[in-house]
Amino acid sequence: MMAVYTSSERSEAYIALGANLGDREGTLISAIDRLDAHPQINVLRCSSLYETDPVGYVDQPSFLNMAASLRTSLKPKELLNVMLDTERELGRVRTIRWGPRTVDLDLLWFGGIVLETEELILPHPRMAERAFVLVPLSEIVQADEQPDLYTFVQSALHKLDGKDGVQRWKAFSWPRESEHFES
Repeated sequence: MMAVYTSSERSEAYIALGANLGDREGTLISAIDRLDAHPQINVLRCSSLYETDPVGYVDQPSFLNMAASLRTSLKPKELLNVMLDTERELGRVRTIRWGPRTVDLDLLWFGGIVLETEELILPHPRMAERAFVLVPLSEIVQADEQPDLYTFVQSALHKLDGKDGVQRWKAFSWPRESEHFES
């Protein structure tokens, strides 16, 4: 059963971001900036950037991946639509499943709800299988704020083989120090 939201309710959501074409770092930062600029989305935390081996379709360049925590008054499907619009604005073209891309945004978790529709499954059904998602996510999920998600991520990481293909590439702090920040 999906929760019912009013416009004043705000939920915490977690997303994964990845890019392996063009200016990978610049594109990921642009995606974060675009999401944060949306009037109903606030980016709360971002992980470091990780360089990762491709999964599935392996004949492609390495990815940069990261995770972010958002607070939003959007419903899950509305947030997904903003994320898909952001991908398109940043040049995403879907040709090969798990293939090269300028940017990929995946909605992993939204306020603890369980949802299964044709367009969206929450929590993300393959999250526990992907080190390139779990490693960055483990940086930003806080045990005191999201104990169920924190426990899930830690347990999945412990069970997962293949973390060798995920290397911390660069620290990233949010909000960026050069930006104006209002509390």
